Amino acid sequence: MTTKYNAGIHHRRSIRLKHYNYRSEGFYFITICCKNKECLFGHIINQQMQLNDLGNYVKQCWENIPMFFPQVRIDEFVIMPNHLHGIIEIIEQVKGKCNLPLQLRATQLPQKGTSQTIGSIVRRFKAGVTSWARKNSEIFDVWQRNYYEHIIRDEKSYLQIYEYIQNNPILWEQDQLYVD
Repeated sequence: MTTKYNAGIHHRRSIRLKHYNYRSEGFYFITICCKNKECLFGHIINQQMQLNDLGNYVKQCWENIPMFFPQVRIDEFVIMPNHLHGIIEIIEQVKGKCNLPLQLRATQLPQKGTSQTIGSIVRRFKAGVTSWARKNSEIFDVWQRNYYEHIIRDEKSYLQIYEYIQNNPILWEQDQLYVD
């Protein structure tokens, strides 16, 4: 028996700012968690993250985001046993017209119709990791639904987040996402 859609039951409240353009230039702090806080990416040993095969693939995919989204720069990030923290910088808003020669457009830019928001960047990253995991392991569901994002508005906030990311493996046992 299937349940019909009921807005009161099935409504997912968005944590995004309603009138903010998530294509805007700037820095964004992103946290993406594994489904059920499962430790899928490796382990912390002597306060250092030891990535397993899936963790290494997550690292590779995260570092390769600019290949698919040329307006993005990957800043500081850390892959933890059950989540990823990263700073993404959008270095320029995508304009309506493309000035690249026609032969370069298809190979160097996301396909026409591909959104250029933080949400679309995270969605494509998560899909790539999930696809690889399903083909190369017994893991079917990698990620929890959604992700956390914080717009970094000033240098002080940036430096605090940067330090938090760098110290995350050292402080793993105090992390709210820590599981034994």
